[in-house]
Amino acid sequence: MSDLPNTPSWNALKAESDRLATVRVRDLFADNEERFADYSMEAAGLLLDYSKNKIDERAFSALLALAEEVDIEGARRRMFAGERINTTERRAVLHVALRDFAMRAYHVDDENVSALVQAELDRIKHFVKSVHEGTLTGHTGARLNTVVNIGIGGSDLGPKMAVTALKPYWADGRSTHFVSNVDGQHLAGVLDQVDPARTLFVIASKTFTTQETMTNARSAREWLVAHAGGEDAVAKHFVALSTNEQAVTAFGIAPENMFRFWDWVGGRYSMWSAIGLSIALQVGYENFEKLLRGAHAMDEHFRSAPLGENTPVLLALIGVWNQNLLGACAHAVLPYDEHLALFPAHLQQVVMESNGKSRLLSGAPTECSTGPILFGEPGTNGQHAFYQLIHQGTDLISADFIAPALSQAPLGDHHEKLLANFLAQTEALMLGQTEEEVREVLEAERRPQDEIDALAAHKIFPGDRPTNAILFEKLTPEILGALVALYEHKVFCQGVLWGVNSFDQWGVELGKTLAKTILPEIAPLKNAVAPATRHDSSTNGLINWINSVRAGSGVAEEDETTS
Repeated sequence: MSDLPNTPSWNALKAESDRLATVRVRDLFADNEERFADYSMEAAGLLLDYSKNKIDERAFSALLALAEEVDIEGARRRMFAGERINTTERRAVLHVALRDFAMRAYHVDDENVSALVQAELDRIKHFVKSVHEGTLTGHTGARLNTVVNIGIGGSDLGPKMAVTALKPYWADGRSTHFVSNVDGQHLAGVLDQVDPARTLFVIASKTFTTQETMTNARSAREWLVAHAGGEDAVAKHFVALSTNEQAVTAFGIAPENMFRFWDWVGGRYSMWSAIGLSIALQVGYENFEKLLRGAHAMDEHFRSAPLGENTPVLLALIGVWNQNLLGACAHAVLPYDEHLALFPAHLQQVVMESNGKSRLLSGAPTECSTGPILFGEPGTNGQHAFYQLIHQGTDLISADFIAPALSQAPLGDHHEKLLANFLAQTEALMLGQTEEEVREVLEAERRPQDEIDALAAHKIFPGDRPTNAILFEKLTPEILGALVALYEHKVFCQGVLWGVNSFDQWGVELGKTLAKTILPEIAPLKNAVAPATRHDSSTNGLINWINSVRAGSGVAEEDETTS
């Protein structure tokens, strides 16, 4: 396992970063006319340009030496072989098996799970066909044309992102809504928009016990029963994505409408499994399969390409270089495609839940920063929000810029302007602008000298802000699959480099446990309860303040006003 600052490669990397500290990236381009060709590559329909990072041949060689030292190739082999690389939960990590169209065998506990995967895909295909063709209907016989996906985390973020991204491929007359937040306003807002006779609820919970998901599911069930006039409608309008058949059946869902996935499928890597049912219902099974095939194409590249020609490995190494050697404090993912608006949100879970760890696989504390803070918004909106900080802020922030060469909705010269901004931002972040250049521009504008002197310092851009550019022809299901898989494998490689377990998430457990303790202490509306005393003074004080408001006359008056 890796302990990055204590690896033999670390001192070599540190020496290379020290050497490049005073080197400008613009000078690296000036010294090498072939820099773009040397520091870019294509795989699975994606072009990756990493030439605008502060890296040269010597630093790149040192990074490859690190990759070999921590044995990324061996870790990759163990993952694809189905070994229990999620050591704290003793689980295999085989989301690649969900999208392998090479018909390989994947073994978990001596069982080939490929047949299980194919059987579930066949069930999804048949179910989607029956819904789209109208052979499966609601309790009144009306066709089911609306889906409400109820889940949270990976059971929500991935499918919601994919449905949004693939809007040009939506089946005619269909709509999909996603409910995740336990805040009742989320579910209520969706229920106000849908027809109970035509709505299919997809309940996504591996255990069928997730508090937020099951609270929303039970409320949706009550709503449907009230509108349908009986319990019998539940089996017609609810399906489950789960492993807990007993709980699913008790809920009223027919066993044949429960779609399975397995404990070797992590939540944030689950959109390729039955968790993707809502995607398939919205875009059709054929397009869902194309999504899987795009991811498979990236899997094949990741599995077989040498480290120095492997896009997920390169992105991982560059990320470690920028974060651990150059001091980048955060990473932005900036898609110049409105349909990818939710891609950064999906990646926040994939990146920060996977590698937001402070313990090595051994349990010892890490000695370097791990999972980066990740954020992002679509361009050009982000340019009018946080780009100022990326360009001229005191902290170094790295960024990935993502764009299609062709728009799914050509309109005038909109896409040309979008691409011009995409290209200009990466160039500006790399080049920066010196004081001399600023003064030349202001003088050319015939500004008065006192104005030039006053403005010059404020218009200096330091440059050398590291960026990667990822381009593709058009955002298709295949390209989206490849793009998501690219980042999944990058995260895996960075986990290996940092020596952490990328596939558990113990950090979310403590808050869940404490919430169960606090729940009985929250007073029902207009009811008084004994003061909370079991917690720290802050938590006790907050509980008591909330309960005083809920029990007081202010709540009653508000209810009367709004009723």
